[in-house]
Amino acid sequence: MTLETYSLVLHGQRVRLREYRPAADTCDEAVVLVHGIAGSAETWQPVLDRCPALGRRVLALDLPGHGGSDAPRADYGLGAMASIVRDVLAVSGVRHATVAGHSLGGGIAMQFAYQFPEMCDRLVLVGSAGLGTEVSPVLRAASLPGASAVLALAVNRATLALARLARGLGGSLKTETRELARHFGSLADPARRRAFLSIAGSLMDLRGQRASAAEKLYLAESVPLLLVWGARDPLIPVAHGRRTAALLPGSRLVVQENAKHFPHVADPDGFCLLLNEFLTGTEPARLTLDDVAARLAGDAKPPAGKLSSG
Repeated sequence: MTLETYSLVLHGQRVRLREYRPAADTCDEAVVLVHGIAGSAETWQPVLDRCPALGRRVLALDLPGHGGSDAPRADYGLGAMASIVRDVLAVSGVRHATVAGHSLGGGIAMQFAYQFPEMCDRLVLVGSAGLGTEVSPVLRAASLPGASAVLALAVNRATLALARLARGLGGSLKTETRELARHFGSLADPARRRAFLSIAGSLMDLRGQRASAAEKLYLAESVPLLLVWGARDPLIPVAHGRRTAALLPGSRLVVQENAKHFPHVADPDGFCLLLNEFLTGTEPARLTLDDVAARLAGDAKPPAGKLSSG
Protein backbone atom coordinates (compact mmCIF):
# COMPACT_ATOMS: atom_id res chain seq x y z
CA MET A 1 0.00 0.00 0.00
CA THR A 2 1.23 3.47 -0.85
CA LEU A 3 0.27 7.08 -0.24
CA GLU A 4 1.75 9.37 -2.88
CA THR A 5 1.68 13.09 -3.61
CA TYR A 6 2.30 14.14 -7.20
CA SER A 7 1.11 16.51 -9.92
CA LEU A 8 -0.77 16.01 -13.17
CA VAL A 9 -0.78 18.50 -16.03
CA LEU A 10 -4.28 19.03 -17.42
CA HIS A 11 -5.00 21.59 -20.14
CA GLY A 12 -1.56 23.09 -19.53
CA GLN A 13 -2.17 23.58 -15.80
CA ARG A 14 -0.70 21.65 -12.87
CA VAL A 15 -3.13 19.84 -10.56
CA ARG A 16 -1.73 18.54 -7.27
CA LEU A 17 -2.98 15.14 -6.15
CA ARG A 18 -2.68 12.83 -3.16
CA GLU A 19 -3.46 9.18 -3.81
CA TYR A 20 -3.71 6.06 -1.70
CA ARG A 21 -3.43 2.65 -3.37
CA PRO A 22 -4.06 -0.50 -1.35
CA ALA A 23 -1.68 -3.41 -1.74
CA ALA A 24 -4.37 -5.51 -3.41
CA ASP A 25 -6.79 -3.28 -5.30
CA THR A 26 -9.57 -5.62 -6.38
CA CYS A 27 -12.33 -3.00 -6.49
CA ASP A 28 -13.29 -1.40 -9.81
CA GLU A 29 -14.07 1.97 -8.26
CA ALA A 30 -12.28 4.63 -6.27
CA VAL A 31 -13.17 7.27 -3.70
CA VAL A 32 -12.41 10.87 -4.65
CA LEU A 33 -12.25 13.53 -1.92
CA VAL A 34 -13.05 17.13 -2.86
CA HIS A 35 -12.16 19.96 -0.47
CA GLY A 36 -13.95 23.25 0.16
CA ILE A 37 -13.32 26.89 -0.71
CA ALA A 38 -9.85 28.18 0.31
CA GLY A 39 -8.92 24.65 1.32
CA SER A 40 -6.81 21.90 -0.20
CA ALA A 41 -6.42 18.13 -0.14
CA GLU A 42 -4.61 18.62 3.18
CA THR A 43 -8.00 18.90 4.89
CA TRP A 44 -8.51 15.21 4.02
CA GLN A 45 -5.15 14.09 5.41
CA PRO A 46 -6.70 12.62 8.58
CA VAL A 47 -8.91 10.48 6.31
CA LEU A 48 -6.03 9.55 3.98
CA ASP A 49 -4.03 8.41 7.03
CA ARG A 50 -6.82 5.94 7.75
CA CYS A 51 -7.29 4.68 4.19
CA PRO A 52 -6.13 1.10 4.93
CA ALA A 53 -9.45 0.59 6.73
CA LEU A 54 -11.31 1.43 3.50
CA GLY A 55 -9.43 -1.10 1.41
CA ARG A 56 -9.80 0.76 -1.86
CA ARG A 57 -8.15 3.43 -3.96
CA VAL A 58 -8.59 7.01 -2.68
CA LEU A 59 -7.71 10.23 -4.50
CA ALA A 60 -7.73 13.77 -3.09
CA LEU A 61 -6.95 16.67 -5.40
CA ASP A 62 -6.13 20.33 -4.90
CA LEU A 63 -8.70 22.15 -7.00
CA PRO A 64 -7.42 24.84 -9.39
CA GLY A 65 -6.59 27.99 -7.42
CA HIS A 66 -6.09 25.98 -4.23
CA GLY A 67 -3.22 24.25 -2.44
CA GLY A 68 -0.41 23.13 -4.71
CA SER A 69 -2.37 23.41 -7.95
CA ASP A 70 -1.93 26.25 -10.40
CA ALA A 71 -4.23 29.27 -10.07
CA PRO A 72 -4.93 30.45 -13.62
CA ARG A 73 -7.24 33.27 -14.60
CA ALA A 74 -9.98 30.85 -15.52
CA ASP A 75 -13.51 29.67 -14.88
CA TYR A 76 -13.93 28.65 -11.23
CA GLY A 77 -17.63 27.76 -11.54
CA LEU A 78 -19.08 24.48 -10.31
CA GLY A 79 -19.28 23.05 -13.81
CA ALA A 80 -15.61 23.76 -14.54
CA MET A 81 -14.54 22.32 -11.18
CA ALA A 82 -16.64 19.16 -11.70
CA SER A 83 -14.98 18.77 -15.10
CA ILE A 84 -11.53 18.94 -13.51
CA VAL A 85 -12.55 16.16 -11.09
CA ARG A 86 -13.72 14.09 -14.08
CA ASP A 87 -10.46 14.76 -15.94
CA VAL A 88 -8.34 13.73 -12.94
CA LEU A 89 -10.30 10.49 -12.62
CA ALA A 90 -10.15 9.82 -16.35
CA VAL A 91 -6.37 10.15 -16.67
CA SER A 92 -5.96 8.14 -13.45
CA GLY A 93 -7.81 5.20 -14.98
CA VAL A 94 -10.87 5.59 -12.74
CA ARG A 95 -14.22 5.05 -14.45
CA HIS A 96 -16.50 4.86 -11.38
CA ALA A 97 -16.16 6.81 -8.14
CA THR A 98 -17.77 7.55 -4.84
CA VAL A 99 -17.48 11.34 -4.68
CA ALA A 100 -17.09 12.87 -1.22
CA GLY A 101 -17.21 16.65 -1.02
CA HIS A 102 -16.77 19.03 1.90
CA SER A 103 -18.44 22.48 1.85
CA LEU A 104 -17.87 23.86 -1.69
CA GLY A 105 -16.64 20.36 -2.54
CA GLY A 106 -20.13 19.07 -1.79
CA GLY A 107 -21.56 21.43 -4.38
CA ILE A 108 -18.93 20.22 -6.85
CA ALA A 109 -19.77 16.60 -6.01
CA MET A 110 -23.45 17.19 -6.79
CA GLN A 111 -22.53 18.97 -10.00
CA PHE A 112 -20.31 16.01 -10.91
CA ALA A 113 -23.23 13.63 -10.37
CA TYR A 114 -25.37 15.82 -12.63
CA GLN A 115 -22.80 16.20 -15.42
CA PHE A 116 -21.26 12.72 -15.31
CA PRO A 117 -23.92 10.38 -13.87
CA GLU A 118 -22.36 7.29 -15.44
CA MET A 119 -19.21 7.84 -13.33
CA CYS A 120 -20.85 8.63 -9.98
CA ASP A 121 -21.47 5.55 -7.84
CA ARG A 122 -22.28 7.29 -4.55
CA LEU A 123 -22.30 10.76 -3.00
CA VAL A 124 -20.96 11.81 0.41
CA LEU A 125 -21.76 15.42 1.32
CA VAL A 126 -19.97 16.88 4.35
CA GLY A 127 -21.27 20.25 5.59
CA SER A 128 -22.14 20.80 1.94
CA ALA A 129 -22.73 24.00 0.05
CA GLY A 130 -25.50 24.23 -2.53
CA LEU A 131 -28.39 22.96 -0.42
CA GLY A 132 -29.90 26.18 0.91
CA THR A 133 -29.61 29.96 0.97
CA GLU A 134 -28.32 30.48 4.52
CA VAL A 135 -24.57 30.87 4.91
CA SER A 136 -22.18 32.69 7.24
CA PRO A 137 -22.15 36.52 6.93
CA VAL A 138 -18.37 36.33 6.50
CA LEU A 139 -18.80 34.31 3.31
CA ARG A 140 -21.61 36.56 2.06
CA ALA A 141 -19.37 39.59 2.53
CA ALA A 142 -16.81 38.05 0.15
CA SER A 143 -19.19 38.83 -2.72
CA LEU A 144 -19.18 42.58 -1.98
CA PRO A 145 -17.25 45.14 -4.05
CA GLY A 146 -13.99 45.95 -2.33
CA ALA A 147 -13.70 42.51 -0.73
CA SER A 148 -10.35 41.95 -2.44
CA ALA A 149 -8.79 45.01 -0.80
CA VAL A 150 -10.20 44.11 2.61
CA LEU A 151 -8.87 40.56 2.39
CA ALA A 152 -5.46 41.79 1.27
CA LEU A 153 -5.27 43.96 4.40
CA ALA A 154 -6.68 41.30 6.72
CA VAL A 155 -4.76 38.26 5.46
CA ASN A 156 -1.13 38.77 4.45
CA ARG A 157 2.34 37.71 5.56
CA ALA A 158 2.43 40.26 8.37
CA THR A 159 -0.96 39.35 9.85
CA LEU A 160 -0.19 35.63 9.56
CA ALA A 161 3.11 36.16 11.39
CA LEU A 162 1.27 37.99 14.17
CA ALA A 163 -1.27 35.20 14.40
CA ARG A 164 1.50 32.60 14.71
CA LEU A 165 3.14 34.67 17.43
CA ALA A 166 -0.14 34.98 19.33
CA ARG A 167 -0.69 31.23 19.13
CA GLY A 168 2.83 30.66 20.39
CA LEU A 169 2.15 32.84 23.42
CA GLY A 170 -1.38 31.66 24.09
CA GLY A 171 -1.25 27.95 23.39
CA SER A 172 -2.43 25.79 20.51
CA LEU A 173 -5.75 26.19 18.74
CA LYS A 174 -8.46 23.57 18.81
CA THR A 175 -8.47 21.17 15.87
CA GLU A 176 -11.30 22.72 13.86
CA THR A 177 -10.24 26.28 14.64
CA ARG A 178 -6.76 25.46 13.39
CA GLU A 179 -8.22 23.98 10.21
CA LEU A 180 -10.36 27.05 9.58
CA ALA A 181 -7.37 29.33 10.22
CA ARG A 182 -5.29 27.36 7.72
CA HIS A 183 -8.03 27.77 5.09
CA PHE A 184 -8.21 31.53 5.52
CA GLY A 185 -4.43 31.78 5.80
CA SER A 186 -4.18 30.51 2.21
CA LEU A 187 -5.77 33.79 1.08
CA ALA A 188 -2.51 35.63 1.79
CA ASP A 189 -1.47 34.37 -1.66
CA PRO A 190 -2.87 36.79 -4.30
CA ALA A 191 -3.65 34.07 -6.86
CA ARG A 192 -5.53 31.96 -4.32
CA ARG A 193 -7.32 35.05 -3.05
CA ARG A 194 -8.41 35.80 -6.61
CA ALA A 195 -9.77 32.25 -7.00
CA PHE A 196 -11.60 32.53 -3.66
CA LEU A 197 -13.27 35.79 -4.66
CA SER A 198 -14.19 34.44 -8.08
CA ILE A 199 -15.90 31.43 -6.51
CA ALA A 200 -17.62 33.48 -3.80
CA GLY A 201 -18.87 36.03 -6.33
CA SER A 202 -20.28 33.36 -8.62
CA LEU A 203 -22.10 31.40 -5.92
CA MET A 204 -23.14 33.98 -3.30
CA ASP A 205 -24.51 37.46 -2.78
CA LEU A 206 -25.59 39.39 0.32
CA ARG A 207 -28.69 37.20 0.66
CA GLY A 208 -26.64 34.02 0.75
CA GLN A 209 -25.99 31.15 -1.62
CA ARG A 210 -27.41 31.59 -5.10
CA ALA A 211 -26.47 28.18 -6.48
CA SER A 212 -28.78 25.40 -5.36
CA ALA A 213 -28.96 21.73 -6.26
CA ALA A 214 -32.35 21.29 -4.61
CA GLU A 215 -34.38 21.40 -7.81
CA LYS A 216 -32.21 18.67 -9.40
CA LEU A 217 -31.90 16.32 -6.44
CA TYR A 218 -34.62 14.07 -7.83
CA LEU A 219 -32.13 12.99 -10.53
CA ALA A 220 -29.96 11.49 -7.78
CA GLU A 221 -32.68 9.52 -6.04
CA SER A 222 -31.08 6.23 -7.09
CA VAL A 223 -27.56 7.32 -6.08
CA PRO A 224 -26.68 6.26 -2.51
CA LEU A 225 -26.25 9.43 -0.47
CA LEU A 226 -24.56 9.98 2.90
CA LEU A 227 -24.86 13.39 4.56
CA VAL A 228 -22.46 14.24 7.40
CA TRP A 229 -22.84 17.49 9.33
CA GLY A 230 -21.52 19.13 12.44
CA ALA A 231 -24.33 20.07 14.80
CA ARG A 232 -22.59 23.37 15.61
CA ASP A 233 -21.59 24.34 12.07
CA PRO A 234 -21.30 28.17 12.04
CA LEU A 235 -20.78 28.45 8.26
CA ILE A 236 -23.48 26.26 6.70
CA PRO A 237 -26.32 25.27 9.06
CA VAL A 238 -27.20 21.65 9.73
CA ALA A 239 -30.78 22.49 8.73
CA HIS A 240 -29.62 22.17 5.11
CA GLY A 241 -28.71 18.56 5.73
CA ARG A 242 -32.00 17.84 7.47
CA ARG A 243 -34.02 19.33 4.60
CA THR A 244 -32.05 17.34 2.04
CA ALA A 245 -32.52 14.10 3.95
CA ALA A 246 -36.27 14.78 4.05
CA LEU A 247 -36.32 15.33 0.27
CA LEU A 248 -34.45 12.06 -0.34
CA PRO A 249 -35.86 9.46 2.09
CA GLY A 250 -33.34 6.87 0.90
CA SER A 251 -30.41 8.99 2.05
CA ARG A 252 -28.69 8.82 5.43
CA LEU A 253 -27.94 11.87 7.58
CA VAL A 254 -25.41 11.69 10.41
CA VAL A 255 -25.10 14.74 12.68
CA GLN A 256 -21.95 14.84 14.80
CA GLU A 257 -22.95 16.65 17.97
CA ASN A 258 -19.48 17.87 18.96
CA ALA A 259 -18.36 18.95 15.49
CA LYS A 260 -18.58 22.27 13.66
CA HIS A 261 -17.77 22.74 9.95
CA PHE A 262 -15.05 20.06 9.69
CA PRO A 263 -16.48 16.80 11.07
CA HIS A 264 -13.95 14.75 9.08
CA VAL A 265 -11.16 16.62 10.91
CA ALA A 266 -12.83 16.77 14.33
CA ASP A 267 -13.42 13.01 14.42
CA PRO A 268 -11.57 11.26 11.57
CA ASP A 269 -11.96 7.82 13.14
CA GLY A 270 -15.72 8.24 13.36
CA PHE A 271 -15.90 9.70 9.86
CA CYS A 272 -13.90 6.84 8.33
CA LEU A 273 -16.08 4.31 10.13
CA LEU A 274 -19.18 5.96 8.63
CA LEU A 275 -17.58 6.08 5.19
CA ASN A 276 -16.57 2.42 5.33
CA GLU A 277 -20.05 1.36 6.45
CA PHE A 278 -21.54 3.41 3.62
CA LEU A 279 -19.21 1.92 0.99
CA THR A 280 -19.73 -1.67 2.08
CA GLY A 281 -23.44 -1.35 2.86
CA THR A 282 -24.63 0.19 -0.41
CA GLU A 283 -24.54 -0.83 -4.05
CA PRO A 284 -23.05 1.60 -6.58
CA ALA A 285 -25.59 3.43 -8.74
CA ARG A 286 -24.00 2.73 -12.16
CA LEU A 287 -26.43 4.95 -14.05
CA THR A 288 -26.53 5.27 -17.81
CA LEU A 289 -27.51 8.26 -19.90
CA ASP A 290 -30.72 6.42 -20.76
CA ASP A 291 -31.55 6.21 -17.03
CA VAL A 292 -31.10 9.96 -16.66
CA ALA A 293 -33.07 10.66 -19.85
CA ALA A 294 -35.96 8.56 -18.59
CA ARG A 295 -36.00 10.42 -15.27
CA LEU A 296 -35.91 13.77 -17.04
CA ALA A 297 -38.68 12.76 -19.41
CA GLY A 298 -40.85 11.62 -16.52
CA ASP A 299 -40.50 15.02 -14.90
CA ALA A 300 -40.93 17.07 -18.09
CA LYS A 301 -44.31 18.76 -18.62
CA PRO A 302 -45.69 20.58 -21.67
CA PRO A 303 -46.06 24.37 -21.44
CA ALA A 304 -49.32 25.68 -19.97
CA GLY A 305 -52.11 25.63 -22.53
CA LYS A 306 -50.44 22.99 -24.73
CA LEU A 307 -51.09 19.28 -24.88
CA SER A 308 -48.48 16.67 -25.60
CA SER A 309 -48.93 14.88 -28.91
CA GLY A 310 -48.22 11.42 -27.58
